[in-house]
Amino acid sequence: MKYPITWDLESVFAGGSESTEFASFIEETKAYINKFKSRVQQSGDSVEELAELIDEIQQLMRRTRQAGAFISCLTAANVQDKKALQWQGTIRTYGNHIQQIWTEIEEKIVQFSSEKWQQLLQQPQLAPITFYLNETRDKASDKLPPEQERLASKLALDGYHSWGSFYNQLVGELQFPFEEDGEVKQLSAGQIQNRMNHTDRSIRQKAFGVAEDVWQQNSDSFATTLNSLAGFRLQLYEARGWDEVLKEPLAINRMQEQTLQTMWSTIEENKPMLHQFMERKAELLNVEKLAFYDVFAQLPVEGEQKISYEDACDVIIKHFKTVSPKLANFAEMALRDGWVEAEDRPGKRPGGFCTGLPLSGEDGESRIFMTYDGSLANVATLAHELGHAYHSHCLKGLKPFARSYAMNVAETASTFAENIVSDALVKEAEQEDLKLSLLENKISRSLAFFMNIHSRFIFEKNFYEARKNGTLSANDLNQLMEEAQREAFGNALSEYSPTFWASKLHFHITGVPFYNFPYTFGFLFSLGIYKRALSGGEEFEDSYIDLLRDTASMKVEDLAEKHLGVDLTQSDFWQDALNVVKEDIEEFLELTKEKVKQ
Repeated sequence: MKYPITWDLESVFAGGSESTEFASFIEETKAYINKFKSRVQQSGDSVEELAELIDEIQQLMRRTRQAGAFISCLTAANVQDKKALQWQGTIRTYGNHIQQIWTEIEEKIVQFSSEKWQQLLQQPQLAPITFYLNETRDKASDKLPPEQERLASKLALDGYHSWGSFYNQLVGELQFPFEEDGEVKQLSAGQIQNRMNHTDRSIRQKAFGVAEDVWQQNSDSFATTLNSLAGFRLQLYEARGWDEVLKEPLAINRMQEQTLQTMWSTIEENKPMLHQFMERKAELLNVEKLAFYDVFAQLPVEGEQKISYEDACDVIIKHFKTVSPKLANFAEMALRDGWVEAEDRPGKRPGGFCTGLPLSGEDGESRIFMTYDGSLANVATLAHELGHAYHSHCLKGLKPFARSYAMNVAETASTFAENIVSDALVKEAEQEDLKLSLLENKISRSLAFFMNIHSRFIFEKNFYEARKNGTLSANDLNQLMEEAQREAFGNALSEYSPTFWASKLHFHITGVPFYNFPYTFGFLFSLGIYKRALSGGEEFEDSYIDLLRDTASMKVEDLAEKHLGVDLTQSDFWQDALNVVKEDIEEFLELTKEKVKQ
């Protein structure tokens, strides 16, 4: 079957950023917002009227989500689309207006007595979103008075969020001069990143050097964006009376700090086995110690290691089917119908993502963005993003507030999909070298979650504490970043990436603070689920879908207790999941022991 390598956005709004259909949609949304705002301002405090407003604002939010996702797709696919960048500001403004309206509604529900609140929750249209509403009421009571929250939201529009947009603009304009095939090419951030994953160490090393130089040359600008973002957050936290910088990210991810601490401490206890793997990989690469750019490098294997995009699609569908036929059918539909932008070309932003279009199709569609270069890592990325899309698909039929799941459980579905494909590829590999390469790739991905992301978490915690005392220079940030990497990797590398804080988009995202630990949570949580999938038989698929449908309706500790029967605040579950990685490492060490003797 033929799978398009570029996505279909014409079915969303024809004409791209110049779309007249999209312009009309935005004008309709503007009028809708103004009309709805008047209704809220003129409304009383009756239970029935407020229930109608809460029900309807969800539909209004779907409109701005649709517009925002569409424009995000355009700016990712072409960082030079200036019209799309202009639209981004407009959509953010409208989203901000809706947030202010929601703050007014929050003010009303906070003032309700307990008795009246229970009457509101019993309204038929609100029954499916009672968890979200209770959560909203609790959060609102822990913030500033509504009028001050509205002011902060307004100020964030042209301050806080604009710094995030400015970062994206700066990255989009960067060019990385890289010599290959006898000429110097000006590569994008995404393309230079792909070169750092090359099988040839000399190419990886050269690309890493070029990247570090360019990020360092522009580090003062990126230090400004990061300091400004953090400064805004810290000022807001202080005004709210919040002492801990983790308070908001933990609340957003609906998890207890004890769960987070237990997860990291269990990982820390298991790092010696990861160091064993790293030492063996260094031997196989004929280096004394791995450098930062070696950690995720493929082992040198005879024969072609590239996989065409169409073959990757077929492989993913095939292996999804062995665990979850419904997931496989969904993936085939998404790939066939042009939900994926994967072409390797200049002008694209780096990284990958999956975004939802709630008003497309019968009850929402998704679009997936990445730059596919044929590597095993890219196959895993494609499976990962399809997992995200499937999660959204499983929530069809639910009200928007019942689909608002947190990032940590969002990463569960994606990494679960990755696990299916990577595990299957290892098991079916006939050639020893290929099997070894696939196994190494699988283990190296766990290093990303246990060490690379751990370093991001350590960096951000230390950065925010230091930022309370004033702005940090680019050199200060470089030092904090390298210290965090040394701690997370256990000083096991020969070379680190001091400018990683500048090159990693996640540090500069304004929507979610501490955009790091949820990845590790999702990876380990999915490993625990995957172990059950292998022994669950036909009954597993429906129970997995039930778990996904509950992800926006309970705290993660309750979710795990209900569907898995485990306590996330204790180390047992985390160790059980880590044992899956341990088994892979033991197999890797056994397969390679003769190779290092040669």
